[in-house]
Amino acid sequence: MFHIILFEPEIPPNTGNIIRLSANTGFEVHLVEPLGFKVDDKSLKRAGMDYLRKTDFNVWNNLEDCLNAIDHQTLYAVSTKGQTTYSELKYKPGDVFIFGPESRGLPQIIIDEYESITIPMKSTGRSINLANAVSIIVYEAWRQNGFCE
Repeated sequence: MFHIILFEPEIPPNTGNIIRLSANTGFEVHLVEPLGFKVDDKSLKRAGMDYLRKTDFNVWNNLEDCLNAIDHQTLYAVSTKGQTTYSELKYKPGDVFIFGPESRGLPQIIIDEYESITIPMKSTGRSINLANAVSIIVYEAWRQNGFCE
């Protein structure tokens, strides 16, 4: 199983969409506080639809607690400042992808601590929507593993 960590997510519909994505791909979602919303927020529920009942997601006080609790392989920090294009690597079950908050991205200390990857964009763009970025990474990792858990 792969893991998606949303570090301090701010926008409930993005998180709801990511939870829905995880229900359909088998990836596990972890939310690291502080969150920009309550997990019972109606917009989170609307985006996640009935998938919120079908998918387990975990909420952690901090990144360290999260990483200590999950069985993981390689840790990837996904950022516009990443050093390697996401499609250049080979992913394996147990890999963890850490995404930052929508308004500011991951702190540099996290980008520096883990292998950093990026999604190519035209230079005129600031960033890709969080839910879209997670989808790109999830489907690449899942594809590489034959769409198996």
